[in-house]
Amino acid sequence: MTRYTKRFWILGAATAGLAGYVDAIGFLKVGGLFVSFMSGNSTRFAVGLATAGPVAGIAAGLIGAFVGGVVAGTIVSAMAGVWRKPAAMIGVAILLAGAAAVDARVPVGVTTALLAAAMGMANTLFQHDGEVSVGVTYMTGALVKFAQRLAMAMLGGPRWAWLPYLLLWGGLVAGAIVGATVYPHVGTAAISAAAGGAALLALYAALLGPAERR
Repeated sequence: MTRYTKRFWILGAATAGLAGYVDAIGFLKVGGLFVSFMSGNSTRFAVGLATAGPVAGIAAGLIGAFVGGVVAGTIVSAMAGVWRKPAAMIGVAILLAGAAAVDARVPVGVTTALLAAAMGMANTLFQHDGEVSVGVTYMTGALVKFAQRLAMAMLGGPRWAWLPYLLLWGGLVAGAIVGATVYPHVGTAAISAAAGGAALLALYAALLGPAERR
């Protein structure tokens, strides 16, 4: 994150907030699995295999949908060129809108697969040389970098280099709190709100301009 200017920090933190919001909804819908945190799903998949539990199949489906979202996002980003950020977020908005449209009309696995695909695509927002440079749905790496930059600041290094990583983590946690609070009360409307939020982030990404870095 430190290679990006502060206005891109806002985009990253806001997207992490959206990811936390959607992940909380998915967690509540599936009951203990995730639509953005594939490390947790991988562990649940492995445990399900070892214990012959049905959770293995559900976890595998979510992992597959997430990977599919990353593939789709990478292709869309490559085709969009310098406008890849808004293009990726438009894709996220479309997938979330699709999830809202089918929610409660199809098996819950279809809705959560679309949510997982959207979160996979969200991770293609920040890329460098074709590789994801900032993960917006998984925070282990962000927390490690936050701790490392904080230690460096204590040793006389850059004073605020830890801040963007803390913003990423804080954004995801704040979004998850909102999602977990809102979804039990409004249901599908909460997913529609996520789609609207993604559309607004696509607009903001477009307003930032075509350049990848400043």
